[in-house]
Amino acid sequence: MTDTEYQHLVRSLTEEIWQRLQQGEGPSHSCGCTHADIEMLVHSGACRVAVHPPSPSVDPQTAVLIDHTILKPDATRADILKVCDEAIKFSFASVCINPYWVPVVAERLRCSPVKVCTVVGFPLGATFPGAKATEASEAVKLGAQEIDMVINVGALRSGDWDIVRLDIRGVVEVCHAAGLLTKVILETCLLNDEEKVAGCLLARAAGADFVKTSTGFSTGGATAHDVELMRFVVGEGLGVKASGGVRSLEDVKKMVAAGASRIGASASVKIMEEAAGKVASGGKVASGQLPVASKSPAPY
Repeated sequence: MTDTEYQHLVRSLTEEIWQRLQQGEGPSHSCGCTHADIEMLVHSGACRVAVHPPSPSVDPQTAVLIDHTILKPDATRADILKVCDEAIKFSFASVCINPYWVPVVAERLRCSPVKVCTVVGFPLGATFPGAKATEASEAVKLGAQEIDMVINVGALRSGDWDIVRLDIRGVVEVCHAAGLLTKVILETCLLNDEEKVAGCLLARAAGADFVKTSTGFSTGGATAHDVELMRFVVGEGLGVKASGGVRSLEDVKKMVAAGASRIGASASVKIMEEAAGKVASGGKVASGQLPVASKSPAPY
């Protein structure tokens, strides 16, 4: 076969494959391949091209922000595994569970990029610093990849800042020794703005990677005001996680616009359905476009 004949065969096969792929398909059902892609494959020696149906519409921009969370004390093994499977399906950042479930979740997520996140000193934070460090160490051994710890809120409000810093530092050292992230839960609903600022500064001084608004088990959850304040204090050096009461795509948008870089939510599947336009939010079909997070330098 001459070069000209070969080129003509490649072009003919490519055209035939392309036409078959396009038969009965609208623009939203495109396989993701272009005419040039298929021609290159055939030219390289392919005699058949297999195309999988498109997967359900998932907005990765939203999914990678979310720690898919199940922390209710009565959650069963079946509940935990369901949340894991949802996290794999939607490619969430992590699954956040109570420490007891870490081995179960680690096994279920073993072959996926979804991380295992657990909580320490949860939900009150009013325990011994050594107990938190030990709890974190045990969780890491069992497969945890991120740790969300609750600060000693009473100590912070009492002005015992060295205690709070050392409390955080003990968990941070355990996590960083294993190359893992630490998120520090302030429980903002129990603090005034000055105390929130102090908590953020202490978390930063202790080497934490994130500050987080809430456990979701106290008198309130995340607010845009708190997220904006936390972002302003920590600057761009730390992450800010909005958690507690984030139940819709609109909530996610507000938190991201205020400066959140991670979202903790148990309503994650509903949020993703809104992002895909499958359910209405506030009477309107949801848009998956997220706002750009505000960026403010740390004033300290």
